[in-house]
Amino acid sequence: MSKLTHLDEDGSAHMVDVSAKAVTSRQAVAGGRISMSEEAAAAIAQGLVKKGDVLAVARVAGIMAAKRTADLIPLCHPIALSSVSIDFDLDATGVTVSATARTAGQTGVEMEALTAASVALLTVYDMAKALDKGMVIAGVRLLSKTGGKSGDWKAA
Repeated sequence: MSKLTHLDEDGSAHMVDVSAKAVTSRQAVAGGRISMSEEAAAAIAQGLVKKGDVLAVARVAGIMAAKRTADLIPLCHPIALSSVSIDFDLDATGVTVSATARTAGQTGVEMEALTAASVALLTVYDMAKALDKGMVIAGVRLLSKTGGKSGDWKAA
């Protein structure tokens, strides 16, 4: 019926069988941005947010989220992650996040990287919302992936 891998011939949702796939080294990088007032960005940079170190908490939240992706996305395989790293670029009007997930396995880690980036950004919002309720999270997307049958891919 469909070329979508999560639908069977009857159109019913199912988890893709990856048992015949080769184990390969895989990596995915996802990113996004939260825009905010200059005052909120300055408070984060200077460590003046009352809830604590915004970026440190967001980093841990992103890592934890990557590890729980299969619990959040219904047809996502549980993956033994080799590593997850979260990097931030703080400027005068916001924070850009980059999340990298790695594994050696039979399926990719794109969803783990995307989940990590999303939750890190949501955590920045939660930590700083008292300073700026109008913050905007945008541009969450896959930036690159390596490994697996489909090979390498990089966003334009």
